[in-house]
Amino acid sequence: QVQLVESGGGLVQAGGSLRLSCAASLRFFSINAMGWYRQAPGKQRELVARIIGGGSTDYADSVKGRFTISRDNANNRVYLQMNSLKPENTAVYYCNVAAKATSSSYTGNYWGQGTQVTVSS
Repeated sequence: QVQLVESGGGLVQAGGSLRLSCAASLRFFSINAMGWYRQAPGKQRELVARIIGGGSTDYADSVKGRFTISRDNANNRVYLQMNSLKPENTAVYYCNVAAKATSSSYTGNYWGQGTQVTVSS
């Protein structure tokens, strides 16, 4: 059973920074993408940032220049550094990994339980 555990959320004032971390319970055989999504109250879940297999990155326009995604392959972790936070960044942030757990498994789409980020004005 694959588990993703997020940490690093919390309450921060506008202009502040937070660093989210996501740890996987196992070392994947192959990874298609690792990323972060968020869901604000009353809104649909949306992509924030992701790293695609070879290392290229993709960001939501609203976070470009302020957020940085990175990964640690050796430790099965993905991070999201969030700077210059704004109240509209308030949401539950979810870690997502699209990967094969073993050489014989299908590519699974795995989600963490989410971590709350609240930015006060």
